[in-house]
Amino acid sequence: MNPAGPPDVLPYDALLVLSFGGPEKPDDVVPFLENVTRGRGIPRERLAQVGEHYFLFGGKSPINDQNRALIAALEKDFAEHGIDLPIYFGNRNWDPYLADTLAEMTADGVERAAVFTTSAYSSWSSCRQYRENLADAVAETPGAPVLDRLRQYYNHPGFIEPAVDAVLSSLATLPGGGDSARLVFVTHSIPTEMNDTSGSEDPAGQPRPAYVTQHRSAVEEVARRVREATGRVHRHDLVYCSRSGAPSTPWLEPDVNDHLEELATDGVDQVVMVPIGFVSDHMEVIYDLDTEAMATASRLGIQAVRAATAGVDERFVAMVRELVLERAAAERGESPVRPALGSMMAGPDRCGVGCCPNPKGPRPALCGMDS
Repeated sequence: MNPAGPPDVLPYDALLVLSFGGPEKPDDVVPFLENVTRGRGIPRERLAQVGEHYFLFGGKSPINDQNRALIAALEKDFAEHGIDLPIYFGNRNWDPYLADTLAEMTADGVERAAVFTTSAYSSWSSCRQYRENLADAVAETPGAPVLDRLRQYYNHPGFIEPAVDAVLSSLATLPGGGDSARLVFVTHSIPTEMNDTSGSEDPAGQPRPAYVTQHRSAVEEVARRVREATGRVHRHDLVYCSRSGAPSTPWLEPDVNDHLEELATDGVDQVVMVPIGFVSDHMEVIYDLDTEAMATASRLGIQAVRAATAGVDERFVAMVRELVLERAAAERGESPVRPALGSMMAGPDRCGVGCCPNPKGPRPALCGMDS
């Protein structure tokens, strides 16, 4: 407890944790996928095929439980630091739905809330779409609170440092301490056009193409710190998983499985897969990496381990508190310290004009300079 008193969270009277959502039982799987793909005209039969990934794990995504664990850790952290700030949980695509959570917050008398999204990088699907969902929910909620989305945190120490330690722990499990291991950093693929327009041409925003540039900054910083800790240079790569959509649409490559094939051809026999694009063990991690990519590595004779995600690491939890306090201070007109590691500065509190445009055309979005 701070003897000078609790940290000042004004003007905020709540925190909203906003996430993607996921099914919690088999009957939820196809309706959830229909929510995710609404407007794309994908047949229900195709969605059932995609849903097989979820059925391998009992028809349940881990993401909601992981967010509940994060919220519990945040509540404990807030209490330990004398912060009395209620935390709400809303999803884009499944219960608890964002609109329902916003209605609850309004009924509870919340007037202004900070919003933490469980996505660290900038693109339409990983950032602006959340902002569009916030705009939709506010539009249908009379008297809704003011919402301020916290800045992107891909280069915050609370995100980078757990990733470094996860890589070091993984290397230690490999024969020879992983001396020859290749570091394969993995994130969610997106269409190349979406990457090209990610970020903003506004000088006050994130420079384009933000999605890949931000990932490369995080990857280089983690690799540099691993090199300093081990005294060894590990070659490293940024690759992708979870490609979807029409085969004719270019997406970011290489796919992690294709990359493992190339590494095996080059004689690489040890790999650490680092899910740098994810904050916890989402379905993309437990299926695309732990199941599919691990099977590929085994078939190729590569010894592979998967590094942990940040999850509820105490540094990641503390990062959320620090981001709330940082933004609160800025909104009070102060000049808070804005921690950032690597080649890029801390991102802006509000997205720049034209940031990460919707591929289908303009839509209202909150928390930006043009909203």
